[in-house]
Amino acid sequence: MSIQAGDGHRLRLRWYSKDGSAPGSAVVHFHGGAMIAGSVDLYDPLVRTYVAWTGVPILAVDYRLAPEAAPGTAAADGLAALVRLRDRADDLGVDPARIAVMGDSAGGGVAAAVAILARDHAIPLARQILIYPMLDDRTTEPDPYLEAAPLLFPYTYNRTAWAAVLGEHHQAPPPPTVAPARNPDFTGLAPAYIEVGEIDIFRDEDIAYALQLWQAGVSTELHVHPGMPHAYDVLLMADDPYHQTGKIRALQSP
Repeated sequence: MSIQAGDGHRLRLRWYSKDGSAPGSAVVHFHGGAMIAGSVDLYDPLVRTYVAWTGVPILAVDYRLAPEAAPGTAAADGLAALVRLRDRADDLGVDPARIAVMGDSAGGGVAAAVAILARDHAIPLARQILIYPMLDDRTTEPDPYLEAAPLLFPYTYNRTAWAAVLGEHHQAPPPPTVAPARNPDFTGLAPAYIEVGEIDIFRDEDIAYALQLWQAGVSTELHVHPGMPHAYDVLLMADDPYHQTGKIRALQSP
């Protein structure tokens, strides 16, 4: 099932819930893939694991990807999904005051952009959960110390991704709905949880983002995991039994 985004595009969503669980909270989730790859289908095992572990239902969003989608489209798709969940909150047993956005890598960047849009549209958001998020189009020049490490997402991938997202001949700085680190005003954003690995090329931009949130008075929890690369959580979850046995229901749209 799908919903209609603001420009008429049919946006595919998938609602995950655990049998017997009714926590009242919910999460809108955005998959990784450098904003040029990935899908709800690809992330199905990981999202099922989150729901199995926590009992918190998740609305997964198949947002549009670059280079076919114009800059900012992913965030607009995410906002449409958030509004849809709020509209259906009573039917789904969700407290509208307890909805968070979440994503990893590119999905973390999309979640951060949606948090900015939610603030700008006066839509309450309980939290933004940013897992090694991709936030800043300017961090494409290699750090010599990180470049020498065994990177799972190297600088060449990052340059390719941002060129696809922005267009190879872009001139003006992108808006924060594309690169959230460009945000000129962090006041009033949802409380944040940010984590990143010590040998991830997004480490410094994620730490800087947390600092800007703190400086704007936004409660933020930051974790930098020693010795961990990009996507360390996916690697650590690979053998989790919930991938096969979690009693998780998945509906194509709430």
